[in-house]
Amino acid sequence: MPSPSAPLSTDQLDDLQTFLKDWLRHTGRTQADLRRALRAHSIRMPVLIEELHQIHSQLGLAALAERLCAIEAIWQEEDTDPEGPDRGSGLLEDSLGQLDLLLEEIRMEGA
Repeated sequence: MPSPSAPLSTDQLDDLQTFLKDWLRHTGRTQADLRRALRAHSIRMPVLIEELHQIHSQLGLAALAERLCAIEAIWQEEDTDPEGPDRGSGLLEDSLGQLDLLLEEIRMEGA
């Protein structure tokens, strides 16, 4: 099990919040969608940020990026399901690619 990571700074938490808002907007998702994916108890942004901060604190930055990539993959699968609504698959592919690049960069820094 990875050792706990240092807590995110206030600036990093602000950056994470900005990223989440942009990500949700570009994917056509809502905070409620993210709440369901994280199984958080509220859709409020501070609660969502705290959920992600806990992942970072317990498992590290790579685990946080992996969790966001997994959420993105689930959303993309839902959006490409012929039974589900189309939320703009081109935007989803772009954002998934960006998350994959972020994860790859994090892994390279840790190596």
